Amino acid sequence: MIKSINHITLAVRNVEKSFNFYKDILGLKPIAKWENGAYLTAGDTWIALNQDSKVSESKRSDYSHIAFTCLSSDFQALKSHLLDFGSVEWSENKSEGDSFYFIDPDGHKLEIHVGDLQSRLKEMQGNPWDTFEYY
Repeated sequence: MIKSINHITLAVRNVEKSFNFYKDILGLKPIAKWENGAYLTAGDTWIALNQDSKVSESKRSDYSHIAFTCLSSDFQALKSHLLDFGSVEWSENKSEGDSFYFIDPDGHKLEIHVGDLQSRLKEMQGNPWDTFEYY
């Protein structure tokens, strides 16, 4: 049985550039780095960066992405920091809580989000989708 998500691995074109983005721009905690990879953490989540020459330049058109929790008090400053860095917004926020959807240096779709599953479910209880079911 699955207990939790163990880690997230992202294929990157340039470990140094991606490591600096996740460390300096997003504020993830660096754990280890080597020639072809790096480990960082976002809270209890382990993020692995692995250099891969097959990383595509093309952008995915679907909604798949990774969302990082951000405190409400930090949201605007972090969003501004991302925009100053040159991050490109890939979607507008259409759900509860402040969100900013952006692309990392390797084209991965990311989000900073204020809120959690409980705040999302509370919002859905007041305004449910037609086919929404609670378990």
